Amino acid sequence: MSNINEYDLVALTENVQAIHKETRQSILLRRGQLGTVLMEFNTEAYLVDFADAQGCTYAIETISADKLMLLLDEPIAA
Repeated sequence: MSNINEYDLVALTENVQAIHKETRQSILLRRGQLGTVLMEFNTEAYLVDFADAQGCTYAIETISADKLMLLLDEPIAA
């Protein structure tokens, strides 16, 4: 598994219930939803910012590491 760091782009590997930042309504973050890591909690969980295409945050949630996939933009040596 790749090491996830602050400011990395990640995707959810399964659906997660969340609270909308502005409306405080319950929302469903779907598998594949993109987010940016804001903080790491002992590599067990991460505070992730979920934002729309315009960059407006709609949810900030703590997500366990097993529900995240690091998105890569560079190849890794074999």
